[in-house]
Amino acid sequence: MRLTDYTDYSLRVMLYLAVRGEGLSTIQDISDAYGISKNHLMKVVQRLGELGWVETVRGRNGGLRLFDHSSALTVGEVVRATESDFALVACFHARNGAQDGQGSPHNERHCVIESQCRLKGVLERARHAFLSELDGHTIGELAEPAGPLAALLRIGRTIPVALVVPPDGEAPRVD
Repeated sequence: MRLTDYTDYSLRVMLYLAVRGEGLSTIQDISDAYGISKNHLMKVVQRLGELGWVETVRGRNGGLRLFDHSSALTVGEVVRATESDFALVACFHARNGAQDGQGSPHNERHCVIESQCRLKGVLERARHAFLSELDGHTIGELAEPAGPLAALLRIGRTIPVALVVPPDGEAPRVD
């Protein structure tokens, strides 16, 4: 199964904002961090805002941040909301130009072995297993540990550090 760039960018925005934590980020920040077109990200961010997952703050000092509840979203939820078509093969589409259950209209395509085909069931189970795996992981979980991801994304995040002073006059160490 292959996800669209739109879904990929949606997941990247959510992950960036989860790693960022407190404060606001701009679309330009995210664009620079990933090397993704700012125009593509604007469409993604607009949709994530409509879904109630990303808060957009307007104005001179505006930007983006995750709503508190958004870290608990599963990757599967994000993928289902941003992918338009989960039909792995033509026979997944409903007949007579109806919708396939995921919001995409399709033309009727008849397969001569459809009445005896077991491949469709195998592919349906594979699709279900794929989405089930994605449902087992939250955005917040994937953003941890935040320090290494923040460094790769060039996010100026403050990471708490503990200074440990051992007994017996040994040199202090940072944990």
